[in-house]
Amino acid sequence: MASPTADPTRPAQAPPEPVQDAPAGPGKLTLIAVLLAVFVVPTSISGTAVALPDIGAGTGAAQGSASLQWVVNAFNLAFACFTLVWGSLADLIGRIRAFALGAAVFALASLACAVAPNVYVLDGARALAGLGGAAIFACGSAIISSAFEGPARAKAFALFGTVAGVGVALGPTVSGPAVDALGWRWIFGLQAIVLAVVLACVPVIARSVREPVGGGGRLDVRGAVVFVLAMAALTYAIVQGSAWGWASAGTLGLLLASLVLFGAFGALAKRTAAPLLDLSVIRDRRFLAYTLVPVAASFGFVTQLTYLPSYLATVADYSASAAGTTMLLLTIPVLVLPMVGAKLVERGTSPLAVVFASLLCLVVGDLALLVLGPDTSLAVMAPAMLVTGAGMGLSAGLVDGQALAMIEPAKAGMAAGFLNTLRLGSEAIAVAVFGSVLASLAASDGSGSGTSSYNDAFHVLLWVMAGVCLLLGLLVVSLARGGDRGKDAEVSTP
Repeated sequence: MASPTADPTRPAQAPPEPVQDAPAGPGKLTLIAVLLAVFVVPTSISGTAVALPDIGAGTGAAQGSASLQWVVNAFNLAFACFTLVWGSLADLIGRIRAFALGAAVFALASLACAVAPNVYVLDGARALAGLGGAAIFACGSAIISSAFEGPARAKAFALFGTVAGVGVALGPTVSGPAVDALGWRWIFGLQAIVLAVVLACVPVIARSVREPVGGGGRLDVRGAVVFVLAMAALTYAIVQGSAWGWASAGTLGLLLASLVLFGAFGALAKRTAAPLLDLSVIRDRRFLAYTLVPVAASFGFVTQLTYLPSYLATVADYSASAAGTTMLLLTIPVLVLPMVGAKLVERGTSPLAVVFASLLCLVVGDLALLVLGPDTSLAVMAPAMLVTGAGMGLSAGLVDGQALAMIEPAKAGMAAGFLNTLRLGSEAIAVAVFGSVLASLAASDGSGSGTSSYNDAFHVLLWVMAGVCLLLGLLVVSLARGGDRGKDAEVSTP
């Protein structure tokens, strides 16, 4: 695995790609610009949810209505569908150009959100924002991979993970006061302003990023269409599954359609000279191992971030502010530990060892939260929450950099797109499925006590979270140990 003192990895069988020289001077401004854009994306997801009541009141949409929920869902759907497409496109037209185009789409879409006359226009604009957000995540990590080397790259990716975590954790904290003080339209207006600053920095980014020379080629349009349709069917089935019923004809039909379309996508990739996703990328066992780490975090951490506040309010009778403050125990490690993980690797710790430790923390933390109950004290709860947060935080700043180090630079955008598709797709699946399971278990408990039902259902969910994380952790270990040891030695040697 890559030490941060190592050069970017290139598979032994591939000759080095020619790159344009990049001066080191603009590097810091490049990093700031990318991180600003990265911060906006998760903030737009978690922060917008807080504003839904005000958005409903302002647009006339009924609270809890499908049109209002799609203010969030439309963004997530577009993000999940187009991340891989943007990553592959970035390898063809250049990471900077694709990043700038995505940021411009997001900024214009945010302006459209800010002036939307009704909720339906707002939903459409949010879908366009998700399209732009997909480019920011897919191309942002590829830009960092190209702009930095050695310890500077490790620190940059650690900051990337930290900022993404801060965006998720602080989205409601930032958006809530903004809505109260300025109105809901300004949460979108502020996003547009931040992205305008990012776009102003694009000429500086262009001087600091080394684009592979002679990429050229054409986008695999057939593959892109099939993949987008497959992801759209899967994501829509997950979003609607709880409302329609997981065994309903609509849900099962969409899931079957997505399975058929993914099969068609794989068949097309084998027969296309320059496919949207080169299957050799996901045949790299070490790369695949790193891409599964965010999937484990989706099930072991993101589900906690989503449902633990409602548990504290329902079972432990916490106020909204008390539940939010308690959640800092889960999120603080995500803000602190990415830099700690990078520092450990810089001092000689194997990146895989840090990743394995993070996966172990997810399993142990989820199991430790089984102590939760109506009268559980904060002192008893705190260690379990901190350990669970450590499971997310330790690997957050390592995964992207180490995964992209496994892939030749000319395919970094494609690889980043695949990684981030798995990241957001698994979050959507975990949150939707676990939410439905939690509601079903609580409703079928039959104890007659809402608090008791929810408590028992949440405990079942904790067992499932820990089990999924354990299985994924074992798979990551198996893939990592069975990878190309020659490549690993090449990457790890200072």
